[in-house]
Amino acid sequence: QLHEQQKASESPLSWFRGVYLPPALHPLNKTFVKGGEWQDIDSTQEKRRAFLQDFCGKYNSRKKLQTHLVHLVSRIYVEDRHKVLYCEVPKAGCSNWKRVLMVLSGLAASANNISHDDVHYGKHLRKLDSYDLKGIYTRLNMYTKFIFVRDPMERLVSAFRDKFEHPNSYYHPVFGKAIIKKYRHNADEEALKTGSGVKFKEFIQYLLDSHRPVGMDIHWEQVSKLCYPCLINYDFIGKFETLEEDANYFLQLVGAPANLKFPKFKDRHSSDERTSTEVVRQYLKELSKEERQLTYDFYYLDYLMFNYTSP
Repeated sequence: QLHEQQKASESPLSWFRGVYLPPALHPLNKTFVKGGEWQDIDSTQEKRRAFLQDFCGKYNSRKKLQTHLVHLVSRIYVEDRHKVLYCEVPKAGCSNWKRVLMVLSGLAASANNISHDDVHYGKHLRKLDSYDLKGIYTRLNMYTKFIFVRDPMERLVSAFRDKFEHPNSYYHPVFGKAIIKKYRHNADEEALKTGSGVKFKEFIQYLLDSHRPVGMDIHWEQVSKLCYPCLINYDFIGKFETLEEDANYFLQLVGAPANLKFPKFKDRHSSDERTSTEVVRQYLKELSKEERQLTYDFYYLDYLMFNYTSP
């Protein structure tokens, strides 16, 4: 009886301290999949899931993350109609995925007519942490959970180019000014005032600094800390490198309308060359050998979890 009274007096959130969600594999529901052309993609998908499961089994065997369930799911978007949960990884097709979720939920007729600002600032989509604990748990257990990832170094360079090489009313004054002030010797007054013109090497110095002058940001945070892939069992693991085919296969899996295809367009700065392996190589040349190694070490878990080749 005393035990029951203690349980009743505890805060509901305390029940989920040190929550461990076992990464048991569940078979994907392939009821909606039409045609045999998806066989190779399906086979790749099963290998990715098994690889992550195996990695998490080894890495996670003695580790238990001390955190709240609500924090674990703070980057996950909910689409109730088709019962899907999407963990947002910036710079891995997330803008177009949010457009697709808006179409799936009936908020828009087509993914092609939704503006960038509407996607990111319109607050049309609900996140999983906005539900009560029962709602979170029910959806985690019943819905199809998916994630799209990208080669960590490509994602990092893509984020840098997007946020620091184009005019930006948030990243320049907030991150740019702090980075230039701390890492640029003899910075001129204009740079200190505007925060524009951050160099890639300065950005990496900030990233690797344990005493950063300004905090982390989701655009370059590790996927292991955004989506917790060893604690949350993702049913589908897509990759940016095979974005279109993975995305369209996933849409079939969840019974999306036949006319809904994943958008092909680049969300912003469409005239820029895409961040490719060759583009990344040019940026990495600006770093010392030690800086390159430390940057890889920073994303070490992401490389391992998703079976990316080290650069």
